[in-house]
Amino acid sequence: MIARWLLPLALPTPVTLAAASLLLFVSQFHLWSRFSSGSVFAPEFPRPVVLLFNWAFGAVLLLAVMQVAIDLASLVGWVVSRGGWSMPDAVRYAAGGVAAVLAAVGVAGAVRVPPVKDVSVTIPDLPPEFEGYRLLQLTDLHLSRLFTADWARAVVTRANAAGADAIVVTGDFIDGSVEMRRDDVVPLAGLRAPDGVYAVPGNHEYFFDYSAWMQRIRELGIAMLPNAHVGLRRGNAALVIAGVTDLSAHHVGQTAPDLERALTGAPAGAPVVLLDHQPRGARTAAARGVALQLSGHTHGGMIAGLARLLEPANAGFVSGAYRIGGMTLYVSNGTALWPGFALRLGRPSEITRFTLRRAPE
Repeated sequence: MIARWLLPLALPTPVTLAAASLLLFVSQFHLWSRFSSGSVFAPEFPRPVVLLFNWAFGAVLLLAVMQVAIDLASLVGWVVSRGGWSMPDAVRYAAGGVAAVLAAVGVAGAVRVPPVKDVSVTIPDLPPEFEGYRLLQLTDLHLSRLFTADWARAVVTRANAAGADAIVVTGDFIDGSVEMRRDDVVPLAGLRAPDGVYAVPGNHEYFFDYSAWMQRIRELGIAMLPNAHVGLRRGNAALVIAGVTDLSAHHVGQTAPDLERALTGAPAGAPVVLLDHQPRGARTAAARGVALQLSGHTHGGMIAGLARLLEPANAGFVSGAYRIGGMTLYVSNGTALWPGFALRLGRPSEITRFTLRRAPE
């Protein structure tokens, strides 16, 4: 960025040096985060500083992409004019301005309290007693210095007002230790639904003290389902909500995801809703007869167009609904996202309310 965008500008030397120093400082956001907390995943600065870092870091990355386009255009102009043309400074200034504005819009979109998004899911053999059943999904809350207790409280209020029969949280509750996030997670104790609140861990829970976090989340009144299930009843009919641990669990010596174990003892013939933080195992779940899998992890790609780059690492599943055999997979864009890159452009955050419908005969 310094060599290709800044140095070609006709600026006084002191201004160039100051701007270069600022670009270098901003580009090391994750290093400063590590110094602040010991973890790149938990920038422990005051919230305005985290917001400012995300804006500046996002602007630098967006400008880098634009600079590639500028370089390509410069190359074409140089070839066509046989070396007699160069890119005007005005184009570089314009790119910098556009990058700054887009980054500001992206950060604002990332930190909002998301609206409730309605999704209808058709399930073959859904018992009539569960026709119209409503599940509310929260995921990737990433409670942190960016997504604080006030933000969590507003999300809880909106979730409770959605009138769901059950609430599920598909992982990545936090970024930080139990001590760091002691106050930020307290509002989650206010989640309420007639049939309960259920959850599975995400990969970020394993980056800190997994066992301590599992205990703390349970203390908040949330029923964890690590390779386990619960049966919800309406008369003689049942609906199973099952959960698995995250794929990253074995890296830290914790129990790996085990769908067979999660479904052991589940009522025969009951439709299964599977909570799995990452969507990569969806084809296995579909082959096992799961009716609906709810996942997160990808943040929807964060920026429109970026999803293509994330597909290979996520078995092709990044955002929205997918039909896999007889199963529906839904990958939420996330209620929040990692505070180390809090930018959304064309991939809005969401609180997702699912209405279950019986498939026509």
